[in-house]
Amino acid sequence: MSIRSQFKMPKRLVVKIGTSSLIYPDGQLNLKTMDELAFTLSAVQNRGLEVVLVTSGAIGVGLDQMHLTKRPVEIARQQAIAAIGQNELMAILNQRFASYSQQIGQILLTHDVMDYPISKKNVLNTFEQLLLMGAIPVVNENDSVSVDEMDHLTTFGDNDQLSALVATAIDADLLIILSDIDGLFDADPHTCTNAKTIPLIDEITEAVVNLAGGTGTRFGTGGMVTKLKAAKRVINAGHQMVLANGEDPKIIFDILAGKSIGTLFAADC
Repeated sequence: MSIRSQFKMPKRLVVKIGTSSLIYPDGQLNLKTMDELAFTLSAVQNRGLEVVLVTSGAIGVGLDQMHLTKRPVEIARQQAIAAIGQNELMAILNQRFASYSQQIGQILLTHDVMDYPISKKNVLNTFEQLLLMGAIPVVNENDSVSVDEMDHLTTFGDNDQLSALVATAIDADLLIILSDIDGLFDADPHTCTNAKTIPLIDEITEAVVNLAGGTGTRFGTGGMVTKLKAAKRVINAGHQMVLANGEDPKIIFDILAGKSIGTLFAADC
């Protein structure tokens, strides 16, 4: 596997893992992936890098906890299920990270927090202090209160956008988005057997956006379009993003080694 000459080793890293990586298609929790994620990020932290985890999955975990097979339409029910799921998700992550002697700290965000200067400053201070303490901040959208009402914007829409916002706000060198796809393809891999992963994108053009499609699963809300929006934010901030398959989180080791895995989004390559 080739080494990327364009890749720059980060000092501060944000990893976003999607619902599809944490929850099986039948709704059961993927405990193996959760454990491998905790192991990998703990090992990366021990190597001296600062690590932030942005995780989806609160509603998906809540559906599993409540033995529901269908995501409810009503916002209030979604919020209640998210509250149940977030509690269980953090309990599992705390248990798995603790087994590797790694402290984590939860940060729940709404768009308002990042929009208003005082609240943004406070939450950025929290990030900095957690990182100074050697803890890994675990970030999720506060789904129990986030709702788009009239002109009052609170939601991020998906955690791809949240991860990019967090990465740029804390000045992270690299954002890794782990999803259920190997990267950005030059054609639809579901219909084209010859589709190949594009190893490098240095600008989000209209042609690049046209390669994207789909909106995710019943457990999650993200699709390729949201990932490209995240990449554009990161590129515009002068940093890097890698989109790769999150089936085995240990792929992060290879990404940090500069191996050509997934799609690298980086300007001025």
